[in-house]
Amino acid sequence: MSTDYQRARAALGRRLRELRVESPHGRLTGTELAQRLDWPQSKVSKLENGKQTPTDDDLRVWTEAVGQPAVLPELRARLKGFESHIRSWRRRLAAGHAPVQEEWNVLLAETRTLHVWDTFAVNGMLQTADYARNLFERYAEFRRSPRDSEDAVRARMKRQEWLYQPGKQLKTLMWEGALRSRTCPPEVLAAQLDRLLGLVGMDTVQLGIVPWDAELRLPPGNGFWVLDDRLVTVEDWHAALWLDDAETIALYRRVWDTLAESAVFGTDAQQVIARVRRSIKV
Repeated sequence: MSTDYQRARAALGRRLRELRVESPHGRLTGTELAQRLDWPQSKVSKLENGKQTPTDDDLRVWTEAVGQPAVLPELRARLKGFESHIRSWRRRLAAGHAPVQEEWNVLLAETRTLHVWDTFAVNGMLQTADYARNLFERYAEFRRSPRDSEDAVRARMKRQEWLYQPGKQLKTLMWEGALRSRTCPPEVLAAQLDRLLGLVGMDTVQLGIVPWDAELRLPPGNGFWVLDDRLVTVEDWHAALWLDDAETIALYRRVWDTLAESAVFGTDAQQVIARVRRSIKV
């Protein structure tokens, strides 16, 4: 997917260069355009060579500087096209975590079945408020994003109402490491594991745990969400990938099914959770 993204950005860069060269004001050099925009010349070069992603404002001032403002809608469509697949955390968290959580709430309202794989933390659909709060605070500190943890927690807790709606199904797999991850105080983690113990057997939740000593047909890889048969989301440190082509969705479902072969469910899952819970000193 990163290759497709780079290709799309490179294509946009070539289009920007074309607009500069074919300016009705006369052919502009990169240096001349940079002077008009009060930019370093290196920025013009990076944009034209697909080494930097332009902002919407970059596109606007570029089209104005080269005398072709009518092209702006086309450039915006190109930018939106490839950013719809790779969504930078820097941009998405510019207003904090709460808007991202609200976006998820809208997305899930249209979803009937979720297939989820988590490797680093308990799934957000099953988190306690205290556990979620600790994660939001740590991420906000790390990414230097606005501190809106309380609003983000409220939005995430609201999302969990989905679990109590008829016709919904959460099929979630967690690596044992996600249960043990000490991203919060021991008493918070203990309460979180107690909640998981109570959720095993819930009608709308199929909870599987992949123990550390389970044989794996695939390496754990990144966590991901599959929403019905229409969307996959994968989170990494720099961005979240939103993948909507049928072939990719089928691939991630196959990954989920393969990992599920190594998971334990029901009372066996409770035993793994309880073992981790007993290891926590509070």
